[in-house]
Amino acid sequence: MPSLNKSKKILIVGAGFAGATIARILAENGYKIDVIDKRDHIAGNAYDYEHESGITVHKYGPHIFHTSNEKVINFLSKFTEWTPYEHKVKAKLADGNLVTLPPNKETSKILGKENIIDILFRPYTKKMWGLDIEELDPSIIKRIPIRDDLNELYFPSDSFQNMPKMGYTTLIKNMIDHDAISISLETPFNKLMESKYEKVFNSMPIDEYYDYEFGELPYRSIRFHNELVKEQSVYPVSQVNFTDDSIYTRVVEWKNFPNHGKNDDETLLTFEEPCSYKENNMERYYPVKDIQGNNRKLYERYTKIDNNKNIFIGRCGLYVYVDMHQAISSSMATANKFVKEN
Repeated sequence: MPSLNKSKKILIVGAGFAGATIARILAENGYKIDVIDKRDHIAGNAYDYEHESGITVHKYGPHIFHTSNEKVINFLSKFTEWTPYEHKVKAKLADGNLVTLPPNKETSKILGKENIIDILFRPYTKKMWGLDIEELDPSIIKRIPIRDDLNELYFPSDSFQNMPKMGYTTLIKNMIDHDAISISLETPFNKLMESKYEKVFNSMPIDEYYDYEFGELPYRSIRFHNELVKEQSVYPVSQVNFTDDSIYTRVVEWKNFPNHGKNDDETLLTFEEPCSYKENNMERYYPVKDIQGNNRKLYERYTKIDNNKNIFIGRCGLYVYVDMHQAISSSMATANKFVKEN
């Protein structure tokens, strides 16, 4: 193990996957790490907890781990055991029937291939992003390809599809369990903190850090509505998307995930209602990737501000819409680059 160099003190803003990954790698390379988070818990948006019903809930929506990146798998496997889980999603039609997402050969046969966009994607997109499909970057829709086979898996191409056996909160707790890492919750970032540290790895919104000097970067947020139902189960899969014009995009049934609690008499459903982050206590979840790229251009203006103290990380710091394995891979690269150059 590298000897601890206490003169190299690092501040990490945010105790989610990005911050925890960087904290662990730097701690193992001799840096003294302080992690702060404005929330009252670790794990960021991946935070999970046991509901009073005995069912485990992901507070900020379902987090499904999937990847083919061996480096990410090997890194995380030091901190958790895994439970196999292959994600399947259905879409609920107007007649109450369920069809497979991503749309496969059977879905196309039921709906007619020419109707898939208008039935499965257009209403969902409008609710999710507050924009029409034509106003969004096409890469958003391409995340869910239309298939010509009978595949039912949501992530059919990824070789590793598992959930952390004891949950995401425990996984991240294990990641930051190191003598060189200290954690302070309910601790918002203040620029006055910067003078105490050699470097700050900052996952806060980059536009907020710069006091919105060039304007605000838009985000979508989600309101979560939990409903405890006195039935053993409601749906055949963990996630069902809605195709109607109601306020909800989808519903999650938590018992359908492995190791998410046992309750033979009740099941817990969470309905998701998208909204602007300004309508949800400034909770920023999804950067908006508009087709003109104006939001990305605004982000790039912020990155050009000279700042030798902060390295921005995570969804809000980098203004990117990425999966967990991508956030971890990016954070691993950032931490290893810093170690190599310092």
